[in-house]
Amino acid sequence: MTSIRTRLFLNTSFLVIFFMFVGWLLSTLILEEYYLWNKKHSIVENSKIIEQIYNANDPNISLELERIGSNLGAGIIITNQDGYIKYSSMGRIGEPNAFFMPQDHHGDNPAFPPHKTMPKLVLKTSETIDENSVIEVEEDQILNIDFLSYKRILNNNDILRIRVPLAALSESAAYASKFLAFSGIISILIGCVWAFFFAKKFTVPLLELSDVAQSISQLNFTQSCTIRSNDEIGILGKSINNLSYQLNKAISELNQKNLQLLKDVEKERRLEKLRKNFISSVSHELKTPISLILGYAEGLKENVINDEEQKDYYCSVIIDEANKLDKLVKDLLDLSQIESGFFRLDRTDFDLSLLLDQIVLKYRTVFLEKNLSLQLEKAPQLLANGDAMRIEQVLANFLNNALDHVDSSGLIEINAQEINNKIRVSVFNTGNHIPSDSLDNLWLSFYKVDQARTRAFGGYGLGLSVVRGIQELHNNAFGVENITGGVKFWFELDLATKI
Repeated sequence: MTSIRTRLFLNTSFLVIFFMFVGWLLSTLILEEYYLWNKKHSIVENSKIIEQIYNANDPNISLELERIGSNLGAGIIITNQDGYIKYSSMGRIGEPNAFFMPQDHHGDNPAFPPHKTMPKLVLKTSETIDENSVIEVEEDQILNIDFLSYKRILNNNDILRIRVPLAALSESAAYASKFLAFSGIISILIGCVWAFFFAKKFTVPLLELSDVAQSISQLNFTQSCTIRSNDEIGILGKSINNLSYQLNKAISELNQKNLQLLKDVEKERRLEKLRKNFISSVSHELKTPISLILGYAEGLKENVINDEEQKDYYCSVIIDEANKLDKLVKDLLDLSQIESGFFRLDRTDFDLSLLLDQIVLKYRTVFLEKNLSLQLEKAPQLLANGDAMRIEQVLANFLNNALDHVDSSGLIEINAQEINNKIRVSVFNTGNHIPSDSLDNLWLSFYKVDQARTRAFGGYGLGLSVVRGIQELHNNAFGVENITGGVKFWFELDLATKI
Protein backbone atom coordinates (compact mmCIF):
# COMPACT_ATOMS: atom_id res chain seq x y z
CA MET A 1 0.00 0.00 0.00
CA THR A 2 1.39 3.36 -1.05
CA SER A 3 1.75 5.71 1.90
CA ILE A 4 0.04 9.08 1.96
CA ARG A 5 3.47 10.75 2.10
CA THR A 6 4.51 9.09 -1.17
CA ARG A 7 1.20 9.89 -2.84
CA LEU A 8 1.33 13.51 -1.70
CA PHE A 9 4.91 13.83 -2.96
CA LEU A 10 4.10 12.26 -6.33
CA ASN A 11 0.94 14.30 -6.83
CA THR A 12 2.62 17.57 -5.86
CA SER A 13 5.59 16.80 -8.12
CA PHE A 14 3.23 15.90 -10.96
CA LEU A 15 1.40 19.21 -10.59
CA VAL A 16 4.68 21.13 -10.64
CA ILE A 17 5.86 19.27 -13.77
CA PHE A 18 2.45 19.55 -15.43
CA PHE A 19 2.12 23.29 -15.00
CA MET A 20 5.71 23.91 -16.05
CA PHE A 21 5.14 21.79 -19.15
CA VAL A 22 1.92 23.64 -19.95
CA GLY A 23 3.73 26.97 -19.55
CA TRP A 24 6.53 25.86 -21.87
CA LEU A 25 4.08 24.48 -24.42
CA LEU A 26 2.05 27.68 -24.44
CA SER A 27 5.21 29.76 -24.82
CA THR A 28 6.30 27.59 -27.74
CA LEU A 29 2.95 27.72 -29.51
CA ILE A 30 1.55 31.17 -28.87
CA LEU A 31 4.32 33.32 -27.41
CA GLU A 32 5.35 34.54 -30.88
CA GLU A 33 1.73 35.31 -31.71
CA TYR A 34 1.41 37.17 -28.45
CA TYR A 35 4.53 39.21 -29.20
CA LEU A 36 3.13 40.02 -32.66
CA TRP A 37 -0.21 41.08 -31.19
CA ASN A 38 1.45 43.19 -28.56
CA LYS A 39 3.75 44.79 -31.15
CA LYS A 40 0.76 45.66 -33.34
CA HIS A 41 -0.98 47.26 -30.40
CA SER A 42 2.14 49.25 -29.49
CA ILE A 43 2.59 50.45 -33.08
CA VAL A 44 -1.01 51.63 -33.28
CA GLU A 45 -0.75 53.52 -30.00
CA ASN A 46 2.53 55.17 -30.99
CA SER A 47 1.09 56.13 -34.37
CA LYS A 48 -1.60 58.06 -32.55
CA ILE A 49 1.09 59.85 -30.52
CA ILE A 50 3.01 60.69 -33.71
CA GLU A 51 -0.15 62.06 -35.30
CA GLN A 52 -0.75 64.29 -32.30
CA ILE A 53 2.77 65.78 -32.33
CA TYR A 54 3.15 65.87 -36.08
CA ASN A 55 3.79 69.31 -37.57
CA ALA A 56 4.84 69.42 -41.16
CA ASN A 57 6.72 72.65 -40.70
CA ASP A 58 8.72 71.50 -37.63
CA PRO A 59 12.22 70.37 -38.59
CA ASN A 60 12.75 68.67 -35.15
CA ILE A 61 10.12 66.03 -35.78
CA SER A 62 12.86 63.65 -36.90
CA LEU A 63 14.32 63.50 -33.38
CA GLU A 64 10.93 62.48 -31.97
CA LEU A 65 10.51 59.90 -34.72
CA GLU A 66 13.97 58.52 -33.97
CA ARG A 67 13.14 58.23 -30.27
CA ILE A 68 9.85 56.40 -30.93
CA GLY A 69 11.53 54.21 -33.53
CA SER A 70 14.24 53.23 -31.04
CA ASN A 71 11.64 52.30 -28.47
CA LEU A 72 9.71 50.22 -31.00
CA GLY A 73 12.77 48.78 -32.72
CA ALA A 74 11.24 49.95 -35.96
CA GLY A 75 11.91 52.25 -38.86
CA ILE A 76 9.59 55.26 -39.20
CA ILE A 77 9.14 57.58 -42.17
CA ILE A 78 6.60 60.12 -43.27
CA THR A 79 6.02 60.64 -47.00
CA ASN A 80 3.74 62.84 -49.00
CA GLN A 81 1.11 61.55 -51.38
CA ASP A 82 3.69 61.31 -54.16
CA GLY A 83 5.98 59.08 -52.12
CA TYR A 84 8.70 61.61 -51.29
CA ILE A 85 10.22 61.07 -47.86
CA LYS A 86 9.60 64.09 -45.67
CA TYR A 87 10.77 62.75 -42.29
CA SER A 88 12.67 59.62 -41.30
CA SER A 89 13.96 57.89 -38.10
CA MET A 90 16.56 56.01 -40.13
CA GLY A 91 19.00 58.84 -40.73
CA ARG A 92 19.25 62.03 -42.67
CA ILE A 93 16.95 62.68 -45.56
CA GLY A 94 18.67 62.29 -48.89
CA GLU A 95 21.02 59.54 -47.72
CA PRO A 96 20.57 55.97 -48.99
CA ASN A 97 19.12 53.54 -46.43
CA ALA A 98 19.28 49.73 -46.56
CA PHE A 99 15.99 49.42 -44.75
CA PHE A 100 13.99 51.56 -47.19
CA MET A 101 15.01 50.87 -50.79
CA PRO A 102 15.11 54.01 -53.09
CA GLN A 103 12.86 54.47 -56.09
CA ASP A 104 13.07 57.17 -58.82
CA HIS A 105 10.50 59.89 -58.46
CA HIS A 106 10.55 63.60 -59.23
CA GLY A 107 8.95 66.06 -56.91
CA ASP A 108 8.46 69.82 -56.97
CA ASN A 109 9.08 70.45 -53.27
CA PRO A 110 12.62 71.87 -52.95
CA ALA A 111 12.72 71.05 -49.25
CA PHE A 112 12.89 67.32 -49.97
CA PRO A 113 15.38 65.86 -52.43
CA PRO A 114 14.08 63.49 -55.08
CA HIS A 115 14.94 59.85 -55.50
CA LYS A 116 14.14 58.97 -51.83
CA THR A 117 10.95 56.93 -52.11
CA MET A 118 9.86 53.59 -50.57
CA PRO A 119 10.64 50.37 -52.46
CA LYS A 120 7.92 47.93 -53.48
CA LEU A 121 7.68 44.77 -51.36
CA VAL A 122 5.63 41.61 -51.71
CA LEU A 123 2.46 41.83 -49.63
CA LYS A 124 1.64 38.67 -47.64
CA THR A 125 -1.20 39.67 -45.28
CA SER A 126 -3.19 42.80 -44.62
CA GLU A 127 -5.36 43.89 -41.65
CA THR A 128 -7.42 47.07 -41.66
CA ILE A 129 -7.33 48.92 -38.36
CA ASP A 130 -9.66 51.79 -39.31
CA GLU A 131 -10.46 53.86 -42.42
CA ASN A 132 -7.09 55.65 -42.22
CA SER A 133 -4.73 52.84 -41.15
CA VAL A 134 -3.76 49.33 -42.11
CA ILE A 135 -1.22 46.75 -40.91
CA GLU A 136 0.46 44.51 -43.44
CA VAL A 137 3.02 41.73 -43.41
CA GLU A 138 5.45 42.26 -46.30
CA GLU A 139 8.31 40.15 -47.55
CA ASP A 140 11.55 41.61 -48.74
CA GLN A 141 12.51 39.15 -51.46
CA ILE A 142 16.03 40.42 -51.70
CA LEU A 143 16.79 40.17 -47.96
CA ASN A 144 14.33 37.28 -47.51
CA ILE A 145 12.95 38.96 -44.40
CA ASP A 146 9.36 39.56 -43.36
CA PHE A 147 8.37 42.98 -42.06
CA LEU A 148 5.41 44.17 -40.07
CA SER A 149 4.39 47.34 -41.90
CA TYR A 150 1.93 49.91 -40.58
CA LYS A 151 0.53 52.63 -42.83
CA ARG A 152 -1.56 55.55 -41.66
CA ILE A 153 -2.90 58.62 -43.47
CA LEU A 154 -2.28 61.66 -41.32
CA ASN A 155 -4.51 64.72 -41.04
CA ASN A 156 -2.65 66.59 -43.80
CA ASN A 157 -2.82 63.51 -46.04
CA ASP A 158 0.83 62.68 -45.48
CA ILE A 159 1.50 58.99 -44.99
CA LEU A 160 3.07 57.58 -41.83
CA ARG A 161 4.92 54.32 -42.35
CA ILE A 162 6.29 52.17 -39.47
CA ARG A 163 8.15 49.02 -40.33
CA VAL A 164 9.40 46.33 -37.87
CA PRO A 165 11.39 43.24 -38.91
CA LEU A 166 9.57 40.10 -37.68
CA ALA A 167 12.82 38.18 -37.30
CA ALA A 168 13.47 40.05 -34.05
CA LEU A 169 10.08 38.98 -32.68
CA SER A 170 10.64 35.36 -33.61
CA GLU A 171 14.10 35.44 -32.08
CA SER A 172 12.77 36.99 -28.85
CA ALA A 173 10.02 34.35 -28.67
CA ALA A 174 12.58 31.57 -29.23
CA TYR A 175 14.87 32.97 -26.53
CA ALA A 176 11.94 33.31 -24.14
CA SER A 177 10.84 29.71 -24.84
CA LYS A 178 14.35 28.40 -24.23
CA PHE A 179 14.70 30.43 -21.07
CA LEU A 180 11.32 29.18 -19.86
CA ALA A 181 12.38 25.58 -20.56
CA PHE A 182 15.64 26.09 -18.67
CA SER A 183 13.97 27.84 -15.75
CA GLY A 184 11.23 25.20 -15.82
CA ILE A 185 13.78 22.41 -15.31
CA ILE A 186 15.27 24.26 -12.34
CA SER A 187 11.78 25.01 -11.00
CA ILE A 188 10.83 21.34 -11.35
CA LEU A 189 13.91 20.26 -9.37
CA ILE A 190 13.28 22.84 -6.67
CA GLY A 191 9.55 22.02 -6.70
CA CYS A 192 10.20 18.29 -6.28
CA VAL A 193 12.56 18.92 -3.36
CA TRP A 194 10.00 21.26 -1.81
CA ALA A 195 7.24 18.68 -2.43
CA PHE A 196 9.30 16.01 -0.66
CA PHE A 197 9.86 18.09 2.47
CA PHE A 198 6.31 19.46 2.36
CA ALA A 199 4.89 15.94 2.14
CA LYS A 200 7.09 14.83 5.02
CA LYS A 201 6.16 17.79 7.20
CA PHE A 202 2.48 17.48 6.29
CA THR A 203 2.28 13.74 7.02
CA VAL A 204 4.25 13.69 10.29
CA PRO A 205 1.27 14.97 12.35
CA LEU A 206 -1.04 12.66 10.40
CA LEU A 207 1.14 9.68 11.29
CA GLU A 208 1.13 10.81 14.92
CA LEU A 209 -2.67 11.06 14.83
CA SER A 210 -2.79 7.57 13.32
CA ASP A 211 -0.58 6.15 16.09
CA VAL A 212 -2.69 7.77 18.81
CA ALA A 213 -5.92 6.56 17.17
CA GLN A 214 -4.45 3.05 16.93
CA SER A 215 -3.58 3.16 20.65
CA ILE A 216 -7.10 4.34 21.48
CA SER A 217 -8.56 1.46 19.45
CA GLN A 218 -6.51 -0.89 21.65
CA LEU A 219 -7.84 0.87 24.80
CA ASN A 220 -4.43 2.38 25.49
CA PHE A 221 -4.98 5.99 26.55
CA THR A 222 -1.44 6.81 27.68
CA GLN A 223 -0.47 8.39 24.34
CA SER A 224 -1.55 11.91 23.37
CA CYS A 225 -1.05 14.19 20.38
CA THR A 226 1.70 16.81 20.65
CA ILE A 227 0.49 18.86 17.66
CA ARG A 228 0.42 22.56 18.54
CA SER A 229 -0.69 24.11 15.22
CA ASN A 230 -3.88 26.14 15.00
CA ASP A 231 -5.04 24.67 11.69
CA GLU A 232 -7.50 21.84 11.05
CA ILE A 233 -4.89 19.19 11.94
CA GLY A 234 -4.21 20.92 15.26
CA ILE A 235 -7.93 21.05 15.98
CA LEU A 236 -8.19 17.35 15.09
CA GLY A 237 -5.30 16.56 17.43
CA LYS A 238 -7.00 18.42 20.29
CA SER A 239 -10.24 16.57 19.52
CA ILE A 240 -8.46 13.19 19.60
CA ASN A 241 -6.78 14.10 22.91
CA ASN A 242 -10.15 15.11 24.33
CA LEU A 243 -11.71 11.92 22.94
CA SER A 244 -8.93 9.85 24.53
CA TYR A 245 -9.42 11.62 27.88
CA GLN A 246 -13.20 11.22 27.80
CA LEU A 247 -12.96 7.55 26.78
CA ASN A 248 -10.38 6.88 29.46
CA LYS A 249 -12.56 8.63 32.02
CA ALA A 250 -15.70 6.80 30.88
CA ILE A 251 -13.99 3.40 30.82
CA SER A 252 -12.39 4.05 34.22
CA GLU A 253 -15.77 4.99 35.66
CA LEU A 254 -17.32 1.96 33.99
CA ASN A 255 -14.62 -0.31 35.41
CA GLN A 256 -15.12 1.19 38.86
CA LYS A 257 -18.86 0.71 38.60
CA ASN A 258 -18.37 -2.84 37.35
CA LEU A 259 -15.97 -3.50 40.20
CA GLN A 260 -18.43 -1.97 42.64
CA LEU A 261 -21.20 -4.03 41.08
CA LEU A 262 -19.12 -7.19 41.50
CA LYS A 263 -18.42 -6.22 45.08
CA ASP A 264 -22.11 -5.58 45.66
CA VAL A 265 -23.03 -8.89 44.09
CA GLU A 266 -20.38 -10.64 46.14
CA LYS A 267 -21.57 -8.79 49.22
CA GLU A 268 -25.16 -9.83 48.53
CA ARG A 269 -24.06 -13.41 48.11
CA ARG A 270 -22.03 -13.22 51.29
CA LEU A 271 -24.90 -11.60 53.16
CA GLU A 272 -27.28 -14.24 51.87
CA LYS A 273 -24.85 -16.92 52.97
CA LEU A 274 -24.42 -15.18 56.34
CA ARG A 275 -28.18 -14.90 56.67
CA LYS A 276 -28.61 -18.60 56.10
CA ASN A 277 -25.71 -19.39 58.41
CA PHE A 278 -27.10 -16.92 60.95
CA ILE A 279 -30.54 -18.55 60.93
CA SER A 280 -28.96 -21.98 61.15
CA SER A 281 -26.63 -20.90 63.97
CA VAL A 282 -29.37 -19.13 65.93
CA SER A 283 -31.62 -22.14 65.56
CA HIS A 284 -28.85 -24.41 66.73
CA GLU A 285 -27.83 -22.17 69.63
CA LEU A 286 -31.42 -21.75 70.80
CA LYS A 287 -32.22 -25.42 70.50
CA THR A 288 -29.90 -26.64 73.29
CA PRO A 289 -30.81 -24.18 76.08
CA ILE A 290 -34.51 -24.35 75.25
CA SER A 291 -34.38 -28.16 75.30
CA LEU A 292 -32.59 -28.10 78.66
CA ILE A 293 -35.01 -25.57 80.13
CA LEU A 294 -38.03 -27.58 78.89
CA GLY A 295 -36.59 -30.87 80.12
CA TYR A 296 -35.71 -29.69 83.60
CA ALA A 297 -38.95 -27.68 83.88
CA GLU A 298 -41.00 -30.78 82.99
CA GLY A 299 -39.01 -32.76 85.52
CA LEU A 300 -39.92 -30.25 88.21
CA LYS A 301 -43.54 -30.30 87.11
CA GLU A 302 -43.72 -34.10 87.15
CA ASN A 303 -42.01 -34.24 90.57
CA VAL A 304 -39.36 -36.62 89.28
CA ILE A 305 -37.02 -35.42 92.07
CA ASN A 306 -37.38 -36.38 95.72
CA ASP A 307 -34.96 -34.14 97.61
CA GLU A 308 -34.20 -30.43 97.82
CA GLU A 309 -30.64 -30.77 96.53
CA GLN A 310 -31.77 -32.17 93.17
CA LYS A 311 -34.51 -29.57 93.01
CA ASP A 312 -31.96 -26.82 93.53
CA TYR A 313 -29.78 -28.35 90.78
CA TYR A 314 -32.71 -28.39 88.33
CA CYS A 315 -33.51 -24.79 89.13
CA SER A 316 -29.84 -23.77 88.72
CA VAL A 317 -29.68 -25.38 85.26
CA ILE A 318 -32.88 -23.60 84.21
CA ILE A 319 -31.57 -20.26 85.51
CA ASP A 320 -28.16 -20.72 83.87
CA GLU A 321 -29.63 -21.61 80.48
CA ALA A 322 -32.10 -18.73 80.76
CA ASN A 323 -29.17 -16.35 81.41
CA LYS A 324 -27.40 -17.73 78.36
CA LEU A 325 -30.52 -17.16 76.28
CA ASP A 326 -30.78 -13.64 77.69
CA LYS A 327 -27.16 -12.89 76.71
CA LEU A 328 -27.70 -14.41 73.27
CA VAL A 329 -30.81 -12.31 72.69
CA LYS A 330 -29.04 -9.13 73.84
CA ASP A 331 -26.06 -9.81 71.56
CA LEU A 332 -28.38 -10.56 68.64
CA LEU A 333 -30.25 -7.32 69.32
CA ASP A 334 -26.99 -5.36 69.39
CA LEU A 335 -25.80 -6.95 66.12
CA SER A 336 -29.17 -6.33 64.50
CA GLN A 337 -29.08 -2.65 65.47
CA ILE A 338 -25.47 -2.27 64.30
CA GLU A 339 -26.05 -3.92 60.92
CA SER A 340 -29.35 -2.07 60.34
CA GLY A 341 -27.82 1.31 61.17
CA PHE A 342 -30.07 1.99 64.17
CA PHE A 343 -27.25 1.54 66.66
CA ARG A 344 -26.27 4.96 68.00
CA LEU A 345 -23.25 5.95 70.06
CA ASP A 346 -23.37 8.36 72.97
CA ARG A 347 -19.89 9.83 72.63
CA THR A 348 -18.46 11.74 75.57
CA ASP A 349 -15.08 12.43 77.11
CA PHE A 350 -14.32 10.05 79.99
CA ASP A 351 -11.39 8.79 82.06
CA LEU A 352 -10.41 5.38 80.68
CA SER A 353 -8.13 4.70 83.68
CA LEU A 354 -11.08 5.03 86.04
CA LEU A 355 -13.20 2.76 83.83
CA LEU A 356 -10.46 0.10 83.84
CA ASP A 357 -10.25 0.25 87.64
CA GLN A 358 -14.02 -0.27 87.88
CA ILE A 359 -13.95 -3.28 85.52
CA VAL A 360 -11.06 -4.91 87.39
CA LEU A 361 -12.97 -4.42 90.63
CA LYS A 362 -16.07 -6.14 89.15
CA TYR A 363 -14.02 -9.14 88.00
CA ARG A 364 -11.96 -9.43 91.22
CA THR A 365 -14.19 -12.19 92.61
CA VAL A 366 -14.00 -14.18 89.35
CA PHE A 367 -10.21 -14.00 89.30
CA LEU A 368 -10.02 -15.09 92.93
CA GLU A 369 -12.37 -18.03 92.38
CA LYS A 370 -10.35 -19.25 89.37
CA ASN A 371 -7.03 -18.49 91.04
CA LEU A 372 -5.94 -16.27 88.15
CA SER A 373 -3.40 -13.45 88.12
CA LEU A 374 -4.40 -10.08 86.67
CA GLN A 375 -1.92 -7.37 85.77
CA LEU A 376 -3.07 -3.85 84.86
CA GLU A 377 -0.68 -1.37 83.27
CA LYS A 378 -1.93 2.15 82.56
CA ALA A 379 -1.31 5.80 83.21
CA PRO A 380 -2.99 7.43 86.21
CA GLN A 381 -5.27 9.29 83.86
CA LEU A 382 -6.20 8.56 80.23
CA LEU A 383 -8.84 10.87 78.86
CA ALA A 384 -10.66 9.22 75.96
CA ASN A 385 -13.59 10.11 73.75
CA GLY A 386 -16.30 7.57 72.91
CA ASP A 387 -19.33 5.74 74.19
CA ALA A 388 -18.15 4.71 77.67
CA MET A 389 -20.86 2.06 78.08
CA ARG A 390 -20.01 0.42 74.74
CA ILE A 391 -16.27 0.59 75.48
CA GLU A 392 -16.98 -1.20 78.76
CA GLN A 393 -18.86 -3.82 76.71
CA VAL A 394 -15.80 -4.29 74.45
CA LEU A 395 -13.52 -4.68 77.48
CA ALA A 396 -15.95 -7.15 79.08
CA ASN A 397 -16.06 -9.28 75.91
CA PHE A 398 -12.26 -9.32 75.71
CA LEU A 399 -11.95 -10.23 79.42
CA ASN A 400 -14.59 -12.97 79.16
CA ASN A 401 -12.82 -14.34 76.11
CA ALA A 402 -9.48 -14.28 78.00
CA LEU A 403 -11.07 -16.00 81.04
CA ASP A 404 -12.46 -18.74 78.79
CA HIS A 405 -9.15 -19.48 77.06
CA VAL A 406 -6.43 -18.79 79.63
CA ASP A 407 -4.20 -21.81 80.30
CA SER A 408 -2.93 -23.23 83.57
CA SER A 409 -0.41 -20.37 83.92
CA GLY A 410 -3.44 -18.23 84.74
CA LEU A 411 -2.04 -14.88 83.67
CA ILE A 412 -4.14 -12.08 82.15
CA GLU A 413 -2.67 -8.65 81.39
CA ILE A 414 -4.52 -5.42 80.59
CA ASN A 415 -2.45 -2.63 79.07
CA ALA A 416 -3.52 0.89 78.08
CA GLN A 417 -1.17 3.47 76.58
CA GLU A 418 -1.16 6.41 74.19
CA ILE A 419 0.22 5.56 70.71
CA ASN A 420 0.17 7.83 67.63
CA ASN A 421 -2.55 10.15 68.97
CA LYS A 422 -4.68 7.14 69.92
CA ILE A 423 -5.21 5.14 73.09
CA ARG A 424 -4.54 1.44 72.53
CA VAL A 425 -6.01 -1.04 75.01
CA SER A 426 -4.89 -4.68 74.87
CA VAL A 427 -5.96 -7.79 76.79
CA PHE A 428 -3.43 -10.64 76.89
CA ASN A 429 -3.95 -14.15 78.20
CA THR A 430 -1.55 -17.03 78.33
CA GLY A 431 -2.64 -20.02 76.31
CA ASN A 432 -2.56 -21.73 72.95
CA HIS A 433 -2.24 -19.69 69.77
CA ILE A 434 -5.21 -19.21 67.47
CA PRO A 435 -4.77 -20.94 64.08
CA SER A 436 -3.65 -18.39 61.49
CA ASP A 437 -6.52 -19.27 59.14
CA SER A 438 -8.99 -18.41 61.92
CA LEU A 439 -7.62 -14.99 62.92
CA ASP A 440 -9.72 -13.04 60.39
CA ASN A 441 -12.83 -15.17 60.94
CA LEU A 442 -12.98 -14.56 64.69
CA TRP A 443 -14.98 -11.38 64.11
CA LEU A 444 -17.74 -13.15 62.17
CA SER A 445 -21.03 -13.98 63.87
CA PHE A 446 -21.28 -17.47 65.38
CA TYR A 447 -17.72 -18.33 64.37
CA LYS A 448 -16.04 -20.70 66.83
CA VAL A 449 -12.54 -22.07 66.66
CA ASP A 450 -13.46 -24.95 69.00
CA GLN A 451 -17.19 -25.77 69.04
CA ALA A 452 -17.03 -28.12 72.00
CA ARG A 453 -14.85 -25.84 74.13
CA THR A 454 -16.99 -22.77 73.36
CA ARG A 455 -20.18 -24.55 74.33
CA ALA A 456 -18.60 -25.68 77.56
CA PHE A 457 -17.95 -22.05 78.51
CA GLY A 458 -21.39 -20.87 77.41
CA GLY A 459 -20.24 -18.82 74.37
CA TYR A 460 -22.15 -18.38 71.12
CA GLY A 461 -19.53 -16.67 68.93
CA LEU A 462 -21.25 -13.27 69.01
CA GLY A 463 -19.11 -11.31 71.48
CA LEU A 464 -16.31 -10.48 69.02
CA SER A 465 -18.86 -9.64 66.32
CA VAL A 466 -20.34 -7.05 68.67
CA VAL A 467 -16.79 -5.71 69.33
CA ARG A 468 -16.26 -5.35 65.59
CA GLY A 469 -19.52 -3.43 65.17
CA ILE A 470 -18.80 -1.07 68.08
CA GLN A 471 -15.27 -0.31 66.84
CA GLU A 472 -16.43 0.29 63.28
CA LEU A 473 -18.98 2.78 64.56
CA HIS A 474 -16.16 4.53 66.45
CA ASN A 475 -14.01 4.44 63.25
CA ASN A 476 -11.19 2.90 65.24
CA ALA A 477 -8.99 -0.14 64.65
CA PHE A 478 -9.07 -3.48 66.45
CA GLY A 479 -7.38 -6.85 66.06
CA VAL A 480 -5.84 -9.97 67.49
CA GLU A 481 -2.25 -11.24 67.53
CA ASN A 482 -0.50 -14.46 68.44
CA ILE A 483 2.50 -13.43 70.54
CA THR A 484 5.01 -15.27 72.66
CA GLY A 485 3.22 -17.14 75.42
CA GLY A 486 -0.35 -16.48 74.37
CA VAL A 487 -2.86 -14.32 72.53
CA LYS A 488 -3.43 -10.56 72.63
CA PHE A 489 -6.67 -8.80 71.62
CA TRP A 490 -6.53 -5.04 71.20
CA PHE A 491 -8.60 -2.02 70.20
CA GLU A 492 -8.04 1.71 69.86
CA LEU A 493 -9.83 4.80 71.23
CA ASP A 494 -9.83 8.47 70.32
CA LEU A 495 -8.15 10.87 72.69
CA ALA A 496 -10.44 13.34 74.41
CA THR A 497 -10.78 16.75 72.80
CA LYS A 498 -8.18 19.11 74.22
CA ILE A 499 -9.53 22.56 75.14
